[in-house]
Amino acid sequence: MQGTENVRRDTAERKRDALERLGSERDIWVSTSHPAHGPHQVPLWFVWDGQAAWMCTGAKSATVRNAREEPRVRLALPDARNVVLLQGEATCFPAREVPQEAADAFTDKFGWDPRQEDSPHVYLRVTPRTVRTWRGVPELRDRVVMRDGTWLG
Repeated sequence: MQGTENVRRDTAERKRDALERLGSERDIWVSTSHPAHGPHQVPLWFVWDGQAAWMCTGAKSATVRNAREEPRVRLALPDARNVVLLQGEATCFPAREVPQEAADAFTDKFGWDPRQEDSPHVYLRVTPRTVRTWRGVPELRDRVVMRDGTWLG
């Protein structure tokens, strides 16, 4: 078992590390909620375009249903020792309406083009308003690296 990193990084370094992970990771946990159905959390593949995370899932999924009803979502990269949490609003794009660049980036990264599927799919774009990142207790106090859509540090 690996230990938790105890060296405190400054805000600029945490921002750099978060952007590097957003550019290289495959999976992200997506948390949505619906007034009548409650919370829902699911891992999805994602692409980071430098400004937003793009995911894709079935058009009838709880994730899409929830995001349409309540667009505020949270995203989390899957590592409890190197936490990256994003909070923002989801915008839903039916596969036939997704911007070409986003769909092509998704296809290039995963070798799968949801636009070619028989069943309808929806792309979700989440532009973060808040990003928090930390490794262990020393970084908990100053974990915010983006506030109101603006990177700090």
